[in-house]
Amino acid sequence: MNIPDFSDPAIWLSLLTLTFLEIVLGVDNIIFISIISDRLDPSQQKKARNIGLLLAMVMRIILLLTITWILRLQTPLFTLPYITAEGQPVSISWKDLIMMAGGLFLVVKSTLEIHHKLEKPSTETEKKTVYTAFSSVVLQIVMVDAVFSFDSILTAIGMVDEVFVMIVAVIISIAIMMLFAGPISRFINKNPTLQMLALSFLIAIGIMLVAEGFHQKISKSYIYTMIAFSLLVELLNMRLRKRNESIELPKGKKV
Repeated sequence: MNIPDFSDPAIWLSLLTLTFLEIVLGVDNIIFISIISDRLDPSQQKKARNIGLLLAMVMRIILLLTITWILRLQTPLFTLPYITAEGQPVSISWKDLIMMAGGLFLVVKSTLEIHHKLEKPSTETEKKTVYTAFSSVVLQIVMVDAVFSFDSILTAIGMVDEVFVMIVAVIISIAIMMLFAGPISRFINKNPTLQMLALSFLIAIGIMLVAEGFHQKISKSYIYTMIAFSLLVELLNMRLRKRNESIELPKGKKV
């Protein structure tokens, strides 16, 4: 691994571009970590988020140092003659299997989280908060980190040639995400409607990963545009609800 010449403006441009891309690609990872860590005792949530993001950084650096092995994972294992992409039968590789497994995990996990949040406790005993084991949450974070890291590194390889620049971009992006993970997590978990929106977003990402495993391309820009529009509408609704609550009279009447 060679250290590039940082006096070259092109290197800095590549670093900034890749860092920004890593942050954007890490948004879905932060959302998942925020929601899953909410199942923990409040005193353990920050620790779980930091461990999750640090593990993501370590995995991405390891993957970057084994680029040859990563490229080998894209070698076709078998072909699906009844599914085509661009008129050709789809060839499935280890990379495709990893993407499909990760996508299915996201869909199932997010669906179960939605079901859990919609359930209403029927007795006073059930109303008591039950926290998930710390090791279980970390294990789930590791599984999702592996999928998101794999997708992120494949994107980085296609953009930049210097491995050192990729590693620096990963470290900077993870540091920024760790800085903002707390406020983002609190904001999402404080608003139930945003939680549902975030879980729906993760289901869409999971479906996209499965589709990509079958070489059926779905533009990420469509999904991010959709979620951005939904988020904007929900933020407007939140502001409207807050405004209506602020003008309520003590007796419950509105002005």
